Amino acid sequence: MSEEPTVRVVVHDRGRDLEGVVHPGESWAAAARRAVASFHVEPMPVDLSGEVKHFVVDHDTRTSVRAMTRGDLPNVTRWRQSEHVHRWWASEGEPTAELIEQKYGPRIDGMSATRMWVAEVNGRSVGFVQDYRIGDYPEFAVLGPDPDAIGFDYAIGEVEWVGRGLGVQVLWAWMLRTRRRFPDAATYFAAPDHRNAASLRVLAKAGFTEGVWFDEPNHEGGVDTMVGCALDVPRVLG
Repeated sequence: MSEEPTVRVVVHDRGRDLEGVVHPGESWAAAARRAVASFHVEPMPVDLSGEVKHFVVDHDTRTSVRAMTRGDLPNVTRWRQSEHVHRWWASEGEPTAELIEQKYGPRIDGMSATRMWVAEVNGRSVGFVQDYRIGDYPEFAVLGPDPDAIGFDYAIGEVEWVGRGLGVQVLWAWMLRTRRRFPDAATYFAAPDHRNAASLRVLAKAGFTEGVWFDEPNHEGGVDTMVGCALDVPRVLG
């Protein structure tokens, strides 16, 4: 049996490149933290899609996720109505304030298996994440063998933050929180439209790998082809 190739990590910090390798049984995140251990900072991923896993120490941007409240629904409505978001969520219908309240209100109130989160940058709300246990939705459970996998969808709502690398940081903040919420979950799963190249690239940079392709009915009576993307939680996060 051949040995697995050594995985390298590089943490970029204000012009310095702190390099290391992933030890056997160690996660990429743990290796990055070890590389900067003496600085007591938390490295964020930049691009985990290549042979070398790139992280950065961001001294200026603090990205976090928090539980959504009903006070966030006007922002969610505005985000869902924006062209760059609505394009990929059109199958859920016209995002009027009434529809958004009807759809997300029960989730916020804990009456649904889906939970809602708001992504923040330096305290400013910029987008949202929704997540759920795959096994709680039988129509999704057929997509993979792990009913305990955590499925999610996300959107950066504020257009000025689109294309600036924020998506990876938002996913990482959500992933760290989800790791604490579901410590036994070994897989995170997302399924963007196959035409959504930007989302697929964000997922790849966050450590996800593409898998099964499948068709999903849309509001026009046709189907959209989705790409299942999975994260190996122990390998990436530990």
